Amino acid sequence: MQVVNWQDCEDVKIEKFPFRGKQYDVKGISVRWLSKHGEDDTGYPEYGLRFFTAQPGGEIPIHNHFYHQTMYIVSGQFECYQYNADTDEVVKKVTCGPGDAIYIPSMEPHGMKNLSDTEPASFLCCICNVYDEEGG
Repeated sequence: MQVVNWQDCEDVKIEKFPFRGKQYDVKGISVRWLSKHGEDDTGYPEYGLRFFTAQPGGEIPIHNHFYHQTMYIVSGQFECYQYNADTDEVVKKVTCGPGDAIYIPSMEPHGMKNLSDTEPASFLCCICNVYDEEGG
């Protein structure tokens, strides 16, 4: 068993997210790894629980990843975006607040933004690689 307090975990600012071979700027976002286990051959853990802080107007641009994730909004209001996998056009835009959970399947393009211009917002994010029977 491992027990940590979120404030004791290093707060790492995220500068860029890759998508389709290009690096996109991340605005006002930092992450604290609360737990992680294993590795997926790309340097990311097989499983992890992260605490994200979004500064006022903070934004995570379009991106995708192999792992599945569930985000749980702790504070603030976020606009969450789902993009068409072929055209990168926004196909769904939802406002989420405290108590809302958002599931993102593997490889689905998505992004989000803190809607406040004056207050930070936060969310927990659980990631997990799930392989089909042939994949591993």
